[in-house]
Amino acid sequence: MNQSLIKRSLLGGFAALALTGLSLSVATAAEPIKIGTFLSVTGPASFLGAPELKTLEIYIKKINKSGGVLGRQLKLYHYDVQHQPKKALTAVKRLIENDKVDVIIGGSTSGQTMAVVPVVQRAQIPFISFAGAVVIVDPVKKWVFKTPHTDKMACGKIFEDMEKRGIKNVGMISGSGGFGKSMRGQCKKLASAYGIKIVADESYGKKDNDMTPQLTKIKNAPGVQAVLNPGFGQGPAIVTKNYKQLGISVPMYQSHGVASKKFIELAGKAAEGVRLPAASLLFADKLSSDDPQKIVATSYKATYEKETGSAVSTFGGHAYDGLQIALSAIARAGTTDKAKVRDEIEKTSGYVGTGGVVNMSAKDHLGLGLSAFRMVEIRNGDWTLAK
Repeated sequence: MNQSLIKRSLLGGFAALALTGLSLSVATAAEPIKIGTFLSVTGPASFLGAPELKTLEIYIKKINKSGGVLGRQLKLYHYDVQHQPKKALTAVKRLIENDKVDVIIGGSTSGQTMAVVPVVQRAQIPFISFAGAVVIVDPVKKWVFKTPHTDKMACGKIFEDMEKRGIKNVGMISGSGGFGKSMRGQCKKLASAYGIKIVADESYGKKDNDMTPQLTKIKNAPGVQAVLNPGFGQGPAIVTKNYKQLGISVPMYQSHGVASKKFIELAGKAAEGVRLPAASLLFADKLSSDDPQKIVATSYKATYEKETGSAVSTFGGHAYDGLQIALSAIARAGTTDKAKVRDEIEKTSGYVGTGGVVNMSAKDHLGLGLSAFRMVEIRNGDWTLAK
């Protein structure tokens, strides 16, 4: 990887475009490139959608100031769909039929994303999701891509860590939403490959505010050596608090669905010692100088925190990567022709993003390996690399 190339591209604020080798001329009065998005900016999943929207607004503004793409300005079309798949479906239909966008990036949750996949496929429009479930890209769907690590990868990374620590018997408590259900299923499928046995399997609903009954069952399960919580939103924070209140002493594992400071704030002191897989963005400043993600992650983190006054989260990073991959594909295609842009997205290779180094193909519409995940542990209210 050419480090000087990465540095030069980041100075312009959009690394992927520099990698194309195409010049970006001063935008003219040409028709703008229309970027469509639908996100959970308000509601229970706002911790996902709010940083995603802020990221898109920050970088689209920066890119337009630098001349746009292909001599054209970018125009963002956005709908807040809260946490509702039905609203997501309505929004995507509007983006396609009324706004006539060139590409769609977004979908804060797996439920929203899967609700719109059939529409996107029929319309034949490039779509890059910001959601986590592996079912979004497995099996591969021609027009659908994603940027976050999958729930299947999260299970593998967690079980890998458990295996190293000699943990074999696990109690699982999962959220009932699309992501929680999907990750629960993936973990159950993968467990035996790592010598893991699920000795307790509990769940909770979106409106539940006390999980002590489920956690008590897990605590009393024979031989339980760790607790695993697939889920996101406020649920995992409540689980973590109840876990601490019950005096459960075995290790607590969360998913990458809680990889933001909001989780630490909600869980408070109970979050101490919690382990989870996450992208390097959470500890960008601690990466070694020769890590290919160091420059990208620290640049995005600094820009986001300066512009918003808020701590960076991996969720905003998913939006950053989705935007860069989409615009780089448009630049390489030299057009907004949807079929050509789709083909270029699929050819994404060597893109260094906040989530890892992305190499997509016709058989892989994510392009990240398990090594793109790092195991972290919460210590003193902050992220540290797990030992």
